[in-house]
Amino acid sequence: MDRKGALLACCFCAGLMGALLASLGLWVAGQWSITAAAGVRLAPEWSLHWLCPRLLHGGLWGLLYYPTVASPRRRRHWIRKGLWIALLPCAYTLLHAYPKSGLGLLGLHLGNLTPLFILLIWLLWGMGTGFFTRLFWGR
Repeated sequence: MDRKGALLACCFCAGLMGALLASLGLWVAGQWSITAAAGVRLAPEWSLHWLCPRLLHGGLWGLLYYPTVASPRRRRHWIRKGLWIALLPCAYTLLHAYPKSGLGLLGLHLGNLTPLFILLIWLLWGMGTGFFTRLFWGR
């Protein structure tokens, strides 16, 4: 496998690991009633049925991270780039996925602070994606 293909695979796997980290963060927030205390109805059950699509989507969004680090000259600030890229899936979730599934614009039918929690979860994904891409790629 050439180096660009290897980096693309690293970005996918890092996106998957970032999604695992974000899913764990959301699940813990639900289990510890952090979301309920904020008036947000997000408390998922930890199951393969819930987790597998999130991992796949995280890996696919990780492919969007690839152009930011594809050039050897741009391979710096991995986590910062992950945080910036995380704004794209966050916007997709809040502006497309939630309204399409009947949860209202920005998911406000789940609670007024839903956009904040979704932003934090996606930022956790971005941080994890940047961290794991750097970890998998090495020096």
